[in-house]
Amino acid sequence: MEFGAVHDDWIRRYKTRTDLALEAREVVIQHEGPPEIPGVTVESEDIGVGTVTRVVIETEEGARAVGKMPGRYSTVESPALRRRDQQALEKVARLIAREIGMFLDELNVPADGEVLVVGLGNWNATPDAVGPRTVHHLIVTRHFYYMAPPPDRQGARPVAALSPGVLGITGLETAEIVHGLVRQIQPKLVVCVDALAARSTERLCSTVQIADAGIQPGSGVGNKRFGITRQTLGVPVLAVGVPTVVHALTVVADGLDRLAAHGDAEAVQAVPSAPGGGGPAPGVSGAPGGVPLPDPRLILTSQTSTQGARSAAASGAPGTGPQDRLLPQSVKREVIEQVLAPYMGDLIMTPKEIDVLVEDVAETLAEALNQGLHPDLDFNRLILAATGQG
Repeated sequence: MEFGAVHDDWIRRYKTRTDLALEAREVVIQHEGPPEIPGVTVESEDIGVGTVTRVVIETEEGARAVGKMPGRYSTVESPALRRRDQQALEKVARLIAREIGMFLDELNVPADGEVLVVGLGNWNATPDAVGPRTVHHLIVTRHFYYMAPPPDRQGARPVAALSPGVLGITGLETAEIVHGLVRQIQPKLVVCVDALAARSTERLCSTVQIADAGIQPGSGVGNKRFGITRQTLGVPVLAVGVPTVVHALTVVADGLDRLAAHGDAEAVQAVPSAPGGGGPAPGVSGAPGGVPLPDPRLILTSQTSTQGARSAAASGAPGTGPQDRLLPQSVKREVIEQVLAPYMGDLIMTPKEIDVLVEDVAETLAEALNQGLHPDLDFNRLILAATGQG
């Protein structure tokens, strides 16, 4: 099964982009209705500091339904990741470490098996720097491990790390770099840390997805690169990702949903008026070039076509009332995309405090990987033994 074809078909079907298997399942249920998807099983666990949802895609039918490759996907959701609460972040790190340990057991990675951690992304772009910054805070032990006498290696495993950059910086596909390195050092596991795209703004920098299905860098933002998977590398791949961006059209669609839920009167009041009550304030309903944006109420109703929305907005036609029937979800998304694409295009949004959030997330992920990969590590003893001082 080719991931690109499955992912692209899913995007065309539901007009939504997300890297999270949990969100992909929610989108399918929202559109199709059934609480269960054939070939996909889900279980949730509330841990107090966060919620863990485990999605298992067991069949090709289930993979095509949710647009993700078969495998296990664990999603840790915790608002603490967006708060600067050190104690809460430590608890979240332990929770993520527990999930990583479970994946290591399921993948049969030996306790002393070598692990390569790859920090994917562009360190020059903050929303894409989760991988490189995580590697910066990671404890790497491979050099000390092989220098230390075997009796002093107890509780440790050889861990190497690399931030290969992106194609625009190196001129090399990330998968090419990783493939060459894997062939050279032959690790038992490759862990890829990357930034993801989400569908929900609430999940930005507050969610961690861990998956054994590998990773397709850039797929969430339509910039697909070669996949890093067990099939391409020949060794198990564990993908650890945090959503840092969301598509602007998705935010608009969700906002229109909320306008519709509050009724036509609230939707009108939500548009700021110019001084003196002379209609919408400058810059609110007008797009660059003086072309007015369509009335959001017209996009929401089934009596409006794409062209009709433009014409009604330009002519100042009155909005439709709450009695009008709403468009089906899939059709509404398509209308929104067609009407607003000339104004927004492929605009991608990220939180204004992304610098702080990425740094906190990177430190938390690094701590989780440190605990999950070698829970019994005595790093000082390993260094002393490797340097002959133990």
